[in-house]
Parts: sequence; structure tokens; C-alpha cells
Amino acid sequence: MNSILSYAIGAAVLAIAYGAYLTQWILKQPSGDGKMKGIALAIQEGANAYMARQYKTVAAIGGVIFILLGAFLDWEIAAGFLVGAICSGLAGFIGMSVSVRANVRTTEAAKSGLEKALDVAVKGGSVTGLFVVGLGLLAVAGFYWFTGSTHEELFAWPGGD
Repeated sequence: MNSILSYAIGAAVLAIAYGAYLTQWILKQPSGDGKMKGIALAIQEGANAYMARQYKTVAAIGGVIFILLGAFLDWEIAAGFLVGAICSGLAGFIGMSVSVRANVRTTEAAKSGLEKALDVAVKGGSVTGLFVVGLGLLAVAGFYWFTGSTHEELFAWPGGD
């Protein structure tokens, strides 16, 4: 494994680990009184229903694309598409889940002041980005390592050679 690939995998693991750390930090913050928790639960249920419906649609279309890619191009390409779709969906699910939970905690933190609320809000919003980058980079680096591609091959193929 070359050093660039090692750095990419290391950066991906760090991004995912820091995203997981922030998630745990956010969940440890106070979530407010009973009324706030009730509203937050309703928002969370609505967000989960929305995501479930969206993911069913995306899975159906993605399944067709996966089969077409495998049948007409290559099953390795189809596998890359599938892994990318799963990583994207996982990052979206984690991001939505943490964001919804961070909202009520941001509101509660605002009772203590703007600085505390901003800290919770920014950390809550960072989780999605960290998981998108971490999972995406890990998937690309994993395929690069798994296929044994060289740097030149990776960039020459889209050009047609």
C-alpha cells in the first residue's frame, strides 16, 4: 500500500472517528423540559418517516441502475456504485438523526447563552460533513486498494485509454 493511500485511509478513519465523538458529545447535552422533548420527538418521527420514504424510492431506482451497470459495463463498476450509494445513504441517515437531536439541545443551550448554543449547533452540523467525507474517502480508497489500481490508471481510464 503506497503512502498516499495510507494517508487517505487514515484521514477517512479520523473523520469518521471525530464524527462519532461529536455525536456522543451532542447526545450528552441536556435536551430540555418535557414540552421541548415532546416537540423534538414529533420532529424526529417526521424526519424518520421522510427518510424512510426517500430511501425506499432511491433504493428502487438504485437497484435498477446497479443491475444495468453490472449487465452493460462491469460488475466491479456496479459494486462501486452500490458501495457509494450505501455510504451516501448511511451518511445521510446519521446526519439527519444527529441534526434532529442537536436541534433541541441547541435550543436548550441557548438558555445559557449564544456561545453555548452556537457550539452545539456547529458541532451538530459538522457531523454530516465529517461522515460524508469520511465514508466517501474510505470507499474510494478502499476500491483503489482493492482493485490494485495505480494512480495513472485511475485517471487514464476516464480519458478513454
